[in-house]
Amino acid sequence: MTAPLEIEGPAAPPRSNGELVFAEPWESRAFGMAVALYEAGAFTWPQFRSELIARIAAWEISGAADEPYNYYRLWLAALEEVLAGLCAVSTDEVTTRARALAGRPEGHDHRH
Repeated sequence: MTAPLEIEGPAAPPRSNGELVFAEPWESRAFGMAVALYEAGAFTWPQFRSELIARIAAWEISGAADEPYNYYRLWLAALEEVLAGLCAVSTDEVTTRARALAGRPEGHDHRH
């Protein structure tokens, strides 16, 4: 089973010459996590797609001039919401983990 990624439209991931584009390593990890969880049957693609489109639409409506558009931030927020809705993870768990990761020293990775 492969995630049915859209080529065009609001849910379509950024591409260059047909290839997916990731500006930061975390973006590819968030992408891979969502696809892997979908392929494992954790949620349906329409569930995720609907949440992603809703997140994008909310960002557009908000006119968040102070927050630049970042597809993968919205992708990650959609994933978190879907998983929280399925009670696979709580919002508090996500917040706690995000704070812990944000507090790590710059350049920290898992290759020790």
